[in-house]
Amino acid sequence: MQHCIWDSMAAEPTVFVVDDDPSMVRTFCALVESAGLTHEAFGTAEDFLGAYRFARPGCLILDFRLPGLSGLDLLQELAGRGIMLPVIMVSGDNDASLVARAMKNGAFDFLTKPVNRQVLLDRIWAALFLDADRRKTQAPCEEPQAKAALLTPRERQVLNLIAAGNTNGQIAAQLAISKKTVAAHRAQVMKKTDAHSDADLIQLAQAARPEM
Repeated sequence: MQHCIWDSMAAEPTVFVVDDDPSMVRTFCALVESAGLTHEAFGTAEDFLGAYRFARPGCLILDFRLPGLSGLDLLQELAGRGIMLPVIMVSGDNDASLVARAMKNGAFDFLTKPVNRQVLLDRIWAALFLDADRRKTQAPCEEPQAKAALLTPRERQVLNLIAAGNTNGQIAAQLAISKKTVAAHRAQVMKKTDAHSDADLIQLAQAARPEM
């Protein structure tokens, strides 16, 4: 039954792990591998945000306490960007207030370390099915806005200027930055939005308004 999830997705799901404890990362990743699932691990919330793209299906195993942005901060950031990736929060603290805060901010579930392997695996499968269902029912018009929400303010500026027909040199002049910096922003915009050409970027900019 579990493998029918592939039929509802354009790509295989990934179980993302964000935890600054290497031993916990190894434990989580080994469990995910034992289920035949793909995984990617990050030591900070910032690293995950920089690498994640909206189009990638899956779920997230997230430590509550992290250096820099906390797990709760990341939950709030994902919600603000319109990213509905199911999040399984894990913590060494079994404080009812922590659980309540996590669930209030959109966590799919909250598990206390040390996590029971079978319980976690069951919750991972449930989260993956939820993500698959959400992606099937998501209105097509919502996707451009969600992709645009992944961009920084500067990246949105660059996207809009690309959509207006400006070259890298013209964009550099208007924003008072170097062509190299413009090229770097363009590459990040394409990566985050899964765009493959300027035509894709123009369509995204047009479809994402007024979000842009």
